[in-house]
Amino acid sequence: MINAAKVKKILVMRNDRFGEFLLILPSLRALQETFPHASLSLIVAPAVKPLAECVEKIDKIITWENKRHSLRDVLGFAKQLKEQEFDLCVIFNPNKELHILSFLSRIPVRVGYGRKWGFLLTHKIKDNKALGLKHEVEYNLDLVGLIGAKTNDKSISLINLPLTEHIVYAGYIAVHPYTSDKLKQWPVERFIELAQRLARELGLKVVVVGLVQDGVDAHQGRTTGIEEFASPGENIINMLNKTSLVGLATLLKRCRLLISGDSGPVHLAAAVGTPVVAL
Repeated sequence: MINAAKVKKILVMRNDRFGEFLLILPSLRALQETFPHASLSLIVAPAVKPLAECVEKIDKIITWENKRHSLRDVLGFAKQLKEQEFDLCVIFNPNKELHILSFLSRIPVRVGYGRKWGFLLTHKIKDNKALGLKHEVEYNLDLVGLIGAKTNDKSISLINLPLTEHIVYAGYIAVHPYTSDKLKQWPVERFIELAQRLARELGLKVVVVGLVQDGVDAHQGRTTGIEEFASPGENIINMLNKTSLVGLATLLKRCRLLISGDSGPVHLAAAVGTPVVAL
């Protein structure tokens, strides 16, 4: 068991997509509640940094791209981390490079999943997330539970969110038509029909949302169908690729509902308190 009184600086690593980042928020809360006197730093992907800045009680945000780096870059980054003298780190996305960084940084307590050079960790757990036996939030809490961290609040929430943007969309139904996984992609044509029927038959106001990386056809690698979502005279506004990540969060905050495939905006909507229908 870790002596909480001796933990002064904690480092959390999760540098993949923003949806996965949002799913560690309850675990961050567990660390904050269990080690109340420790500072908490995050390593995230550069694109996720603006969203990470909306999380409560984070002392420092460090960016590290989720890609293969040169040995020189790894050694240089490890040196920077070592100079900060972290007492404990938790690695949420199993990654050989992150495991190496935690080891070279001489962090005494290194927590993560026992694969991809998991032997470099001091505390590890088997990665069973692919089995889908429980929500990923629960798997993440199991990981920090290795060092005694726990919380009764398992909600995913962003409360430090600016709400000055996209006020015009209050009451709209948001539709997010894309996903990066072709196996999860409901046909874009169906989303177009859905948006048009919501507007025409039910008289609802619809806003179509998504970021650049989402608006890509999974089969042909190109943007498709975007121009078909909005037709003159209809209550449909096309906001595809027209918001930042934080801007998307503020827009979803104003909407009454999100309809989406299984992708990051589902978790983003949940984090800002907007009801979700996920396909």
